Amino acid sequence: MSGGPAARLLEAGSIQPSPGGQYSFRVLGPCCRLFDREELPWPCCRLAWRSKEPSWRRVGRRFVADLAARRCPSYVVELLQPGARSTRTVITLFPQRLSPELQEWWYSKQPASLDPANSAPPAP
Repeated sequence: MSGGPAARLLEAGSIQPSPGGQYSFRVLGPCCRLFDREELPWPCCRLAWRSKEPSWRRVGRRFVADLAARRCPSYVVELLQPGARSTRTVITLFPQRLSPELQEWWYSKQPASLDPANSAPPAP
């Protein structure tokens, strides 16, 4: 896992070391990390915001692409820790960057991306 652009996805079923080397994980598959707008805290009145309080009306979709993880690949993985039960979680590999073509496939806003034939990323 280098720090350069990710030209291809990690293979499902492959076992990879963690970026720090403390554990390893089995890749179950790629995923899109979403931000749940319903998890925002309830609104409150504070003078410190000085009318810059964010909108609490939450108009629009509940789940939106997480902007922090938008340019980096995310995977559903099974953590393989010695002496512990395996745990499923989502890992975002922030040191890697998605290539522009892969990023367009992963987080596309184009209507053509909803086509069922678009289930696999473009070949490098």
